[in-house]
Amino acid sequence: MIKKGSKQTITKAIIPVAGYGTRFLPATKAQPKEMLPIVDKPVIQYIVEAAVAAGIKEIIIVTSTNKRAVEDHFDRSPELEKWLAKSGKKQLLEELRYIPRMANFVYIRQKGPIGNGTPVLNAKPLIGNEPFAVFYGDEFYTGKTSWIKQMIKVYEKYQDPVMALAKVTKEETNRYGIVDGIEVDKNIIEIKSIVEKPGPKKAKSNLASIGGYILTPDIFPILENLKPGKGGEVWLADAVKKLSQERPIYGCEINGKLYDAGTIMGWLRANVELALEHNKTGGEFKKYLRQLKY
Repeated sequence: MIKKGSKQTITKAIIPVAGYGTRFLPATKAQPKEMLPIVDKPVIQYIVEAAVAAGIKEIIIVTSTNKRAVEDHFDRSPELEKWLAKSGKKQLLEELRYIPRMANFVYIRQKGPIGNGTPVLNAKPLIGNEPFAVFYGDEFYTGKTSWIKQMIKVYEKYQDPVMALAKVTKEETNRYGIVDGIEVDKNIIEIKSIVEKPGPKKAKSNLASIGGYILTPDIFPILENLKPGKGGEVWLADAVKKLSQERPIYGCEINGKLYDAGTIMGWLRANVELALEHNKTGGEFKKYLRQLKY
């Protein structure tokens, strides 16, 4: 455990992308779901940009077979850059050159049992004794302040793990981990319990854990000894629940708009809403929607 008073800057983030993306099949048969575009950028780039805006320097992407496109996206593309330069497309050239420069990208293959706890444990040698962030490649928030920066500020204040929280509908309590706790500051909850997908009748609040975590290295021994849970998978939420028995866990209710692009409806919603705001498509797309008949 990191000692209180020994403040450390969070500079590393883990993004697991090893899943099959079954909700989007057959589109994800040969393409990672994290690379599905929202307007003109893949989903994962929205997460990386928010992390970089929050001061993250190193992005650890945990991959698997058929995820090579993620690595290629955050790498240089000399031939394409050469063609853009020759064609005089300077703005596009700068946009592409910026992508691999955003952070130091590290890639490791997922090994071990299925579940979203495994990729975090796989990254242990790269984390060491530092606090770190975990974000999923298909959930993000938009807003004036980077949602990841909001979480980091909560960590800096309490020096304990933090999870991103968003208000959901009663029906959506069937889809997410729902927390119960005490509000200790504006938009900050000290978590007392986390129940995975409790449903409307059993949910103790409408606050769901969505987006990711700021974690401390004492999560690793718990993950190493964690038995598979629901569906025979190793769940990070189960490890966080065990960690909450040893130290406080805080929830940061994010000030921003949540986009869960891990579902078809969520992905479609993100495309429509962000296309309306985009400087390249907003005006024309708005006109198209107004004249659309269905």
